[in-house]
Amino acid sequence: MIVTALAGTLLLPLWLLVLGPLVWGVPHVVADLRYLVVRTDYCRRRALCWLAGAPLLWIAGGGDLVWGFFGAAAVALVARADRRRRATAVSLLGLAGAGMAALGAMAEVVFGHLHNFAAVGLWWLWRERGGRAHRWPLALLVAAVLLLLSPVGSWAVAWTGGLERTGAGVSAEFQRWRLAPGVDAELGARLVLLFCFAQSLHYAVWLQLIPDDDRRRDTPPTFRASYAELRRDLGDVGLVLAALFSAGLAVWAVVDLAAADRGYFRMARFHGHLELMAATLMLLERPARRG
Repeated sequence: MIVTALAGTLLLPLWLLVLGPLVWGVPHVVADLRYLVVRTDYCRRRALCWLAGAPLLWIAGGGDLVWGFFGAAAVALVARADRRRRATAVSLLGLAGAGMAALGAMAEVVFGHLHNFAAVGLWWLWRERGGRAHRWPLALLVAAVLLLLSPVGSWAVAWTGGLERTGAGVSAEFQRWRLAPGVDAELGARLVLLFCFAQSLHYAVWLQLIPDDDRRRDTPPTFRASYAELRRDLGDVGLVLAALFSAGLAVWAVVDLAAADRGYFRMARFHGHLELMAATLMLLERPARRG
């Protein structure tokens, strides 16, 4: 996955930035809700539902993302952990929220970049690791990130002409303005490549690695069994809503690809904070989850 994402980033970054969210965006948000809400006991704890749900709905409606950090701090207050750990988590999340508030308009950009790596952290936490094999892909991930931020990455994408292949009329200049505003052109181009790469891996983790780690048996299930389990988790209403969102986004993309891409990000804006809240609970309650 890392090698494929890196190759795609160097060859067709602008197309991946536009098409990736339209193809994998809704399924990965569904995976967020499925694995972080439905398949944990979090959704059965009323205090968590209120403390997490209110700020998430506010952010989904266009509210300031800083509220997501304060929502995560509120969730930490009711976590099943000792007082000292909860206090530490609340303090750190409060500082992070204050830092985001100080960034002003840049907060959305910074959080977007950081959020792409959240799935890797959640994958790390998802299951007890019996060996060290998982460290090799993580080392490869770090190497790929350093390559994309280095002059070697700039040379490679210049050699492939990747940033010259405009994705659905969205130019490299527009993506630099969106993903690296106020940054010089060279560093901005590297940050665009990094976002493209990290976003691709974010989808891969949610749609492949976490489902693999979460399944209850070693052998992969059949497509019929996978569908039955998905239906059991989401219910008929949830399944229909997910299908309608996917179909609607596809139709919108046929009419106006760039507008559909922007619309998806507005719709899915809340899910990064859902991941932050879940990661907070997993870290605080980790001994209990393992026991």
